[in-house]
Amino acid sequence: MPMPRRPVCAVTIAASDSGGGAGIQADLLTFAAHGVYGATVLVAATAQNTRGIRRIERLSPSFIREQMDAVFPDLRPAAVKIGALLDEKRVRAVAAGLRRHRAKNVVLDPVMIAKAGTRLLSAAAVKTLAGELFPLCHLVTPNLPEAEALSGIRIASEEDRRKAALAIAASGAGAVLIKGGHARGGRVSDLLYDGRRFREFVNPRIRTRATHGTGCALSSAIAANLALGRGLEDSVRRAIVFLRAGLERGIFPGRGRGTSGHFGGS
Repeated sequence: MPMPRRPVCAVTIAASDSGGGAGIQADLLTFAAHGVYGATVLVAATAQNTRGIRRIERLSPSFIREQMDAVFPDLRPAAVKIGALLDEKRVRAVAAGLRRHRAKNVVLDPVMIAKAGTRLLSAAAVKTLAGELFPLCHLVTPNLPEAEALSGIRIASEEDRRKAALAIAASGAGAVLIKGGHARGGRVSDLLYDGRRFREFVNPRIRTRATHGTGCALSSAIAANLALGRGLEDSVRRAIVFLRAGLERGIFPGRGRGTSGHFGGS
Protein backbone atom coordinates (compact mmCIF):
# COMPACT_ATOMS: atom_id res chain seq x y z
CA MET A 1 0.00 0.00 0.00
CA PRO A 2 1.53 3.39 -0.99
CA MET A 3 2.45 5.85 1.70
CA PRO A 4 0.11 8.84 1.92
CA ARG A 5 1.46 11.93 0.15
CA ARG A 6 2.77 14.68 2.39
CA PRO A 7 1.58 18.05 1.07
CA VAL A 8 3.83 21.07 0.71
CA CYS A 9 3.20 23.14 3.84
CA ALA A 10 3.63 26.81 4.69
CA VAL A 11 2.80 28.52 7.98
CA THR A 12 1.45 32.00 8.57
CA ILE A 13 2.30 33.83 11.79
CA ALA A 14 -0.11 36.73 12.05
CA ALA A 15 -3.37 38.07 13.49
CA SER A 16 -6.87 36.85 12.73
CA ASP A 17 -9.16 39.15 10.73
CA SER A 18 -12.75 38.36 11.72
CA GLY A 19 -13.89 40.04 8.50
CA GLY A 20 -11.90 37.50 6.47
CA GLY A 21 -10.12 39.91 4.15
CA ALA A 22 -6.62 40.09 5.62
CA GLY A 23 -4.35 38.43 8.18
CA ILE A 24 -4.49 34.71 8.81
CA GLN A 25 -7.62 34.30 6.70
CA ALA A 26 -6.16 35.95 3.59
CA ASP A 27 -2.95 33.96 4.01
CA LEU A 28 -4.77 30.63 4.17
CA LEU A 29 -6.86 31.50 1.11
CA THR A 30 -3.67 32.40 -0.76
CA PHE A 31 -1.88 29.22 0.28
CA ALA A 32 -4.88 27.15 -0.83
CA ALA A 33 -5.02 28.95 -4.18
CA HIS A 34 -1.42 27.80 -4.75
CA GLY A 35 -2.07 24.22 -3.69
CA VAL A 36 -0.08 24.68 -0.47
CA TYR A 37 -1.28 23.34 2.88
CA GLY A 38 -1.57 26.19 5.38
CA ALA A 39 -0.74 26.02 9.08
CA THR A 40 -1.17 28.92 11.50
CA VAL A 41 0.44 30.54 14.50
CA LEU A 42 -1.96 33.12 15.88
CA VAL A 43 -0.47 36.29 17.40
CA ALA A 44 -3.74 38.12 18.05
CA ALA A 45 -7.43 38.14 17.21
CA THR A 46 -9.23 41.21 15.93
CA ALA A 47 -12.85 42.25 16.02
CA GLN A 48 -13.10 43.85 12.59
CA ASN A 49 -15.14 44.01 9.44
CA THR A 50 -14.83 45.66 6.03
CA ARG A 51 -15.02 49.10 7.67
CA GLY A 52 -12.22 48.78 10.21
CA ILE A 53 -10.83 47.28 13.41
CA ARG A 54 -12.88 47.62 16.60
CA ARG A 55 -10.66 45.75 19.02
CA ILE A 56 -7.46 43.70 19.17
CA GLU A 57 -7.00 40.84 21.64
CA ARG A 58 -3.35 39.85 22.02
CA LEU A 59 -2.27 36.26 22.63
CA SER A 60 0.51 35.71 25.14
CA PRO A 61 4.12 35.20 24.03
CA SER A 62 4.10 31.85 25.84
CA PHE A 63 1.12 30.68 23.77
CA ILE A 64 2.82 31.88 20.57
CA ARG A 65 5.78 29.72 21.59
CA GLU A 66 3.50 26.72 22.23
CA GLN A 67 1.93 27.08 18.78
CA MET A 68 5.31 27.26 17.05
CA ASP A 69 6.60 24.27 19.03
CA ALA A 70 3.50 22.32 17.99
CA VAL A 71 3.54 23.24 14.29
CA PHE A 72 7.18 23.29 13.19
CA PRO A 73 8.48 19.85 14.28
CA ASP A 74 5.37 18.06 13.03
CA LEU A 75 4.37 19.83 9.81
CA ARG A 76 7.88 20.95 8.80
CA PRO A 77 6.79 24.04 6.86
CA ALA A 78 8.75 24.78 3.71
CA ALA A 79 8.10 28.52 4.08
CA VAL A 80 6.92 31.02 6.68
CA LYS A 81 4.87 34.18 6.18
CA ILE A 82 4.86 36.72 9.02
CA GLY A 83 2.33 39.54 9.31
CA ALA A 84 1.24 41.85 12.12
CA LEU A 85 3.16 41.24 15.37
CA LEU A 86 1.94 44.26 17.38
CA ASP A 87 4.75 44.79 19.91
CA GLU A 88 8.25 43.95 21.12
CA LYS A 89 7.26 40.94 23.23
CA ARG A 90 5.58 39.19 20.34
CA VAL A 91 8.35 40.08 17.92
CA ARG A 92 10.87 38.46 20.28
CA ALA A 93 8.68 35.38 20.82
CA VAL A 94 8.38 34.81 17.07
CA ALA A 95 12.10 35.43 16.44
CA ALA A 96 13.05 32.96 19.17
CA GLY A 97 10.76 30.34 17.67
CA LEU A 98 12.18 30.82 14.17
CA ARG A 99 15.71 30.36 15.52
CA ARG A 100 14.70 27.36 17.63
CA HIS A 101 13.16 25.57 14.67
CA ARG A 102 15.64 26.79 12.03
CA ALA A 103 12.83 28.13 9.87
CA LYS A 104 13.50 28.57 6.17
CA ASN A 105 12.08 30.79 3.43
CA VAL A 106 10.81 33.37 5.92
CA VAL A 107 8.85 36.21 4.30
CA LEU A 108 8.13 39.16 6.59
CA ASP A 109 5.41 41.67 5.76
CA PRO A 110 6.33 44.41 8.29
CA VAL A 111 2.76 45.57 8.87
CA MET A 112 2.72 48.81 10.87
CA ILE A 113 -0.64 50.47 10.27
CA ALA A 114 -3.87 48.96 8.92
CA LYS A 115 -5.54 50.66 5.96
CA ALA A 116 -8.24 51.96 8.30
CA GLY A 117 -5.52 53.61 10.42
CA THR A 118 -5.16 51.22 13.38
CA ARG A 119 -1.54 50.76 14.50
CA LEU A 120 -0.43 47.12 14.20
CA LEU A 121 3.17 47.55 15.32
CA SER A 122 4.16 49.81 18.20
CA ALA A 123 6.73 52.49 17.46
CA ALA A 124 9.01 50.96 20.10
CA ALA A 125 8.94 47.60 18.29
CA VAL A 126 10.30 48.87 14.96
CA LYS A 127 13.96 48.58 16.05
CA THR A 128 13.26 45.21 17.62
CA LEU A 129 11.71 44.00 14.37
CA ALA A 130 14.83 44.98 12.44
CA GLY A 131 17.30 43.69 15.02
CA GLU A 132 15.58 40.43 15.92
CA LEU A 133 13.69 39.36 12.79
CA PHE A 134 15.45 40.78 9.74
CA PRO A 135 18.51 38.49 10.07
CA LEU A 136 16.13 35.49 10.01
CA CYS A 137 14.25 36.62 6.91
CA HIS A 138 14.68 35.48 3.32
CA LEU A 139 12.62 38.50 2.22
CA VAL A 140 11.11 41.63 3.80
CA THR A 141 8.22 43.28 1.91
CA PRO A 142 7.57 46.87 3.14
CA ASN A 143 5.30 49.34 1.40
CA LEU A 144 6.66 52.86 0.88
CA PRO A 145 5.71 54.31 4.31
CA GLU A 146 7.06 51.18 6.04
CA ALA A 147 10.28 51.36 4.01
CA GLU A 148 10.74 54.96 5.15
CA ALA A 149 10.19 54.00 8.79
CA LEU A 150 12.56 51.04 8.60
CA SER A 151 15.34 52.77 6.67
CA GLY A 152 15.08 56.31 8.04
CA ILE A 153 15.14 57.58 4.45
CA ARG A 154 12.50 59.88 2.99
CA ILE A 155 11.53 58.28 -0.31
CA ALA A 156 10.84 60.83 -3.03
CA SER A 157 12.60 59.25 -6.01
CA GLU A 158 13.71 55.98 -7.55
CA GLU A 159 17.19 56.53 -6.14
CA ASP A 160 15.70 56.98 -2.66
CA ARG A 161 13.92 53.64 -2.98
CA ARG A 162 17.17 51.93 -3.85
CA LYS A 163 18.93 53.55 -0.92
CA ALA A 164 16.10 52.45 1.40
CA ALA A 165 16.29 48.87 0.11
CA LEU A 166 20.05 48.80 0.70
CA ALA A 167 19.61 50.22 4.21
CA ILE A 168 16.98 47.60 5.11
CA ALA A 169 19.15 44.83 3.70
CA ALA A 170 22.07 46.14 5.75
CA SER A 171 19.99 45.39 8.87
CA GLY A 172 20.31 41.71 8.00
CA ALA A 173 17.44 40.88 5.65
CA GLY A 174 18.36 38.51 2.85
CA ALA A 175 16.34 40.47 0.29
CA VAL A 176 13.94 43.41 0.19
CA LEU A 177 10.84 44.07 -1.92
CA ILE A 178 9.66 47.68 -1.67
CA LYS A 179 6.06 47.74 -2.88
CA GLY A 180 5.00 50.73 -4.94
CA GLY A 181 1.25 50.79 -4.46
CA HIS A 182 1.33 53.89 -2.24
CA ALA A 183 3.04 55.98 -4.91
CA ARG A 184 1.05 58.20 -7.23
CA GLY A 185 0.62 57.76 -10.95
CA GLY A 186 -0.82 55.35 -13.44
CA ARG A 187 1.86 52.69 -13.00
CA VAL A 188 2.98 50.68 -9.98
CA SER A 189 6.66 49.86 -9.57
CA ASP A 190 7.71 47.14 -7.13
CA LEU A 191 11.47 47.12 -6.47
CA LEU A 192 13.27 43.90 -5.52
CA TYR A 193 16.79 43.90 -4.13
CA ASP A 194 18.04 40.34 -3.77
CA GLY A 195 21.28 41.18 -1.98
CA ARG A 196 23.22 41.53 -5.22
CA ARG A 197 21.14 43.35 -7.78
CA PHE A 198 17.90 45.26 -8.31
CA ARG A 199 14.91 44.07 -10.31
CA GLU A 200 11.92 46.30 -11.00
CA PHE A 201 8.41 45.02 -11.71
CA VAL A 202 6.31 47.73 -13.39
CA ASN A 203 2.61 47.32 -14.15
CA PRO A 204 -0.39 49.53 -14.93
CA ARG A 205 -2.27 50.56 -11.78
CA ILE A 206 -5.56 48.76 -11.20
CA ARG A 207 -8.18 51.20 -9.95
CA THR A 208 -10.25 49.39 -7.33
CA ARG A 209 -11.59 49.69 -3.79
CA ALA A 210 -10.82 45.99 -3.20
CA THR A 211 -7.54 46.78 -1.48
CA HIS A 212 -8.00 45.24 1.98
CA GLY A 213 -5.37 42.57 2.63
CA THR A 214 -3.34 43.13 -0.52
CA GLY A 215 -0.05 43.11 1.40
CA CYS A 216 -1.05 39.86 3.10
CA ALA A 217 -1.98 38.24 -0.21
CA LEU A 218 1.26 39.29 -1.90
CA SER A 219 3.61 38.18 0.87
CA SER A 220 1.79 34.87 1.41
CA ALA A 221 1.80 34.22 -2.36
CA ILE A 222 5.58 34.75 -2.37
CA ALA A 223 5.92 32.35 0.57
CA ALA A 224 3.74 29.77 -1.18
CA ASN A 225 5.88 29.91 -4.32
CA LEU A 226 9.07 29.60 -2.27
CA ALA A 227 7.56 26.59 -0.50
CA LEU A 228 6.94 25.03 -3.91
CA GLY A 229 10.65 25.30 -4.64
CA ARG A 230 10.72 28.31 -6.92
CA GLY A 231 13.47 30.94 -6.85
CA LEU A 232 13.03 34.32 -5.22
CA GLU A 233 12.63 36.48 -8.33
CA ASP A 234 10.26 33.98 -9.95
CA SER A 235 8.26 33.76 -6.71
CA VAL A 236 7.91 37.54 -6.54
CA ARG A 237 6.93 37.78 -10.20
CA ARG A 238 4.29 35.05 -9.84
CA ALA A 239 2.94 36.61 -6.64
CA ILE A 240 2.49 39.99 -8.34
CA VAL A 241 0.61 38.30 -11.21
CA PHE A 242 -1.57 36.47 -8.65
CA LEU A 243 -2.36 39.66 -6.73
CA ARG A 244 -3.18 41.62 -9.87
CA ALA A 245 -5.60 38.93 -11.00
CA GLY A 246 -7.20 39.04 -7.55
CA LEU A 247 -7.57 42.81 -7.73
CA GLU A 248 -9.22 42.52 -11.15
CA ARG A 249 -11.89 40.24 -9.67
CA GLY A 250 -12.08 42.00 -6.29
CA ILE A 251 -15.00 41.13 -4.06
CA PHE A 252 -17.06 43.25 -1.67
CA PRO A 253 -18.51 41.03 1.08
CA GLY A 254 -19.56 43.91 3.33
CA ARG A 255 -20.44 47.59 3.22
CA GLY A 256 -16.89 48.89 3.37
CA ARG A 257 -13.58 48.11 1.70
CA GLY A 258 -13.36 45.14 -0.66
CA THR A 259 -10.70 42.47 -0.82
CA SER A 260 -8.81 40.49 -3.42
CA GLY A 261 -10.59 37.63 -5.15
CA HIS A 262 -8.21 34.80 -4.30
CA PHE A 263 -9.79 32.24 -6.63
CA GLY A 264 -10.78 32.46 -10.29
CA GLY A 265 -14.24 32.01 -11.65
CA SER A 266 -17.14 33.95 -13.06
